[in-house]
Amino acid sequence: MSELFEKLKEYADSDYLPMHMPGHKRRLGEIGNPFFIDITEISGFDNLHHAKGLLLEAQERAAKLYHSSETHYLVNGSTAGILSAVSGCTSFGGSILLARNSHKSAYHAAFLRGLSIRYLYPQSKGNMGINGAIFPENVENALKNDPYIQAVMITSPTYDGVVSDVKGIVQAAHSHGIPLIVDEAHGAHFPFSDHFPQDSVSCGADVVIHSLHKTLPTLTQTALIHLNGSLTDRNKIRKYLTVYQTSSPSYVLMASLDNGVEWIANHPQAFEEFCKELRMLRDGLGRMKSLKLLELPGMDQSKILVSVQGTGIRGHELDEILRREFHIELEMACSSYVCAITSVGDTKEGFKRLLDAFTAVDKRLSEKQSPGGKNIQTGRIQGTDEVIPTESICTLLETEKMEKEKCLLEDACGRISGDFVTLYPPGIPILAPGERITEKIVERLFQYLREGLELHGIEEAMVQVLKRRTNG
Repeated sequence: MSELFEKLKEYADSDYLPMHMPGHKRRLGEIGNPFFIDITEISGFDNLHHAKGLLLEAQERAAKLYHSSETHYLVNGSTAGILSAVSGCTSFGGSILLARNSHKSAYHAAFLRGLSIRYLYPQSKGNMGINGAIFPENVENALKNDPYIQAVMITSPTYDGVVSDVKGIVQAAHSHGIPLIVDEAHGAHFPFSDHFPQDSVSCGADVVIHSLHKTLPTLTQTALIHLNGSLTDRNKIRKYLTVYQTSSPSYVLMASLDNGVEWIANHPQAFEEFCKELRMLRDGLGRMKSLKLLELPGMDQSKILVSVQGTGIRGHELDEILRREFHIELEMACSSYVCAITSVGDTKEGFKRLLDAFTAVDKRLSEKQSPGGKNIQTGRIQGTDEVIPTESICTLLETEKMEKEKCLLEDACGRISGDFVTLYPPGIPILAPGERITEKIVERLFQYLREGLELHGIEEAMVQVLKRRTNG
């Protein structure tokens, strides 16, 4: 067996608690030996790109489950859906109104279409250190000021579970005859319990993308795109689905999608039990004294955000303690908080383990003792992971054609970025090509480097920038 397979098997056989994607949590879902059902487009099994039989019926079942006019399978993840939605709703060289905290795939779509981007900045959440919601009035103002915008795209919920007023944003966009695309990748579970926020399909969004694998019992890479209303050119979006998705879609992944849809339809009580256990978990975490459970009105309760502000440790240190001592693998850690993803695949026993681990660490911190028995610093950590406003000097496509060079990060202030710089996870660009590098951005990047976080687009403290123009 290969080294990768052996490592995966070793992890699967361990006692590590997966508080991360995928939503099946390695326990829900039955497809058996994947090699046994791995086929190509043979007779009787339809063709995803020209679905007329078996796969068309499967996608119609998914549309019925989500109350969508039209739904398509995505076997290349939500990324393929975002690329197709943006491409199908804009003309080449057009303009899009985009939430600045969008996933990098939205930027890739803008690059491929040569789009000009107008940014929507999320509300600041102050000392919470996370990005807030997008306001409908900001969408309205942007559309009033720029008649060339062809589509609006937001992310709701965010990676942190923050939900925007999608109904209000739909109203603002539609009043100008502009379609709304919602990256609801992290909210595929919303329609299945009243304890979750209202989903974007029922709010009237024109295109909605769901990553079922993030919070529901389907395999990684499985997602859905929903098309509604009459403001989009559905034929154009369908065309781009054939461009951005593989010409050899996996029947294993499509079977996982169909099984997942069927399981959800047949197990409504599972979501109520999940929400009951989730409420008890959050109640317990809310009693911590040093660590703080972050709570926002209307947020997705299945995202567990725990702040380290004021504890003397940073998010990645808490993440490491939970991994090393308690064998709990979280979804993400950054400067000021950690994130655990819960799903209908979690168990009562798993929630107890998570609560006990956080409570134990909280007790140590409250006693001002580190895990090694040494006094910890109690100074407040001022780290934040909110989006920093940027200035676009040229489009992504224009930047692609320009000469570039490497530049030390310490000398980069004032230069124009030649590449994406992205913190992963969650995959939101801190810098996009063509944006001016500011002092605040340099400070944030040095902060992440000091903390050992995973930054894409920086090597040996150097970033790619546009070459300075010289006379002659």
